[in-house]
Amino acid sequence: MSRLNNNITINAPIEKIWQALSDIETLDQYDPTVKKSTALTPTKSGLGAKRKVEMLDGKNWFEEVVTVSKPNETLTYELTACSFPVKKLKHTYSFEADNGMTKVNQVMEYHVKFGLFGRLLDILTIRKQSDAGIKLFLTGLKSYAENS
Repeated sequence: MSRLNNNITINAPIEKIWQALSDIETLDQYDPTVKKSTALTPTKSGLGAKRKVEMLDGKNWFEEVVTVSKPNETLTYELTACSFPVKKLKHTYSFEADNGMTKVNQVMEYHVKFGLFGRLLDILTIRKQSDAGIKLFLTGLKSYAENS
């Protein structure tokens, strides 16, 4: 299993960031790598809410479901299907308030496909690309929360 830890401080209250992250259809409004995020369930947030995400590159996609939802505390999405070379992935968000600002912590844990070859791919490319994508995502979230 691989694990990536990232965080960012955003000049916005937790509630505003929570709203953006927990609404499964708003991802495309702040993640610059996403073309479209579509709800697959009638519920648009909370436990069991599921979405399909089409990436901007036009060829990759993934589906995920909310497995933990404690408003303004912690939120976890788990992968259910994807075009990427991973077989299991979850990303968890936690929040720390500080004088009107919010520190957002994200932990992503994943298993790659293809056994030993997959682990080598992870070391050489997947880990770096995933971390760069998370940093773009967090920067987009920051801009969205501070400017909308």
